[in-house]
Amino acid sequence: MRRLLLVVGAVLVGLLPAGCGGTKKYDAEKTRSCLADQQGIKVQNKVDFVASTALGGAFTAKLPGNQVTLAFAEDRDEAERIVRAYQRFRGKNIGLTDVLRPKSNVVILWKAHPSAAAEQTIQECLK
Repeated sequence: MRRLLLVVGAVLVGLLPAGCGGTKKYDAEKTRSCLADQQGIKVQNKVDFVASTALGGAFTAKLPGNQVTLAFAEDRDEAERIVRAYQRFRGKNIGLTDVLRPKSNVVILWKAHPSAAAEQTIQECLK
């Protein structure tokens, strides 16, 4: 019984980073438009390979002092696949738990740990 609990616990811990909370579906174009209207933010189409596979679109936004890639999946399952791809292709010395933030159908990847203000800007523009 104890082994079973350990195995189940290990599986659950392994799923936590890929958990994509929320049921709302976000739209790339609406979010892009909101961010483009913000002063000091530059929106670009250039994205990494993993983000380029997102069926709902992807883009980067350069904020003062940081950059974020937003990859929009068609659904939660696709978002989880994107998270797993980032986990698989990351460098061995790169920690993703601090900068990779899945939310419903969007996967948010920061270049560096985001400030509270930067996170709030992104959250407010998710449409």
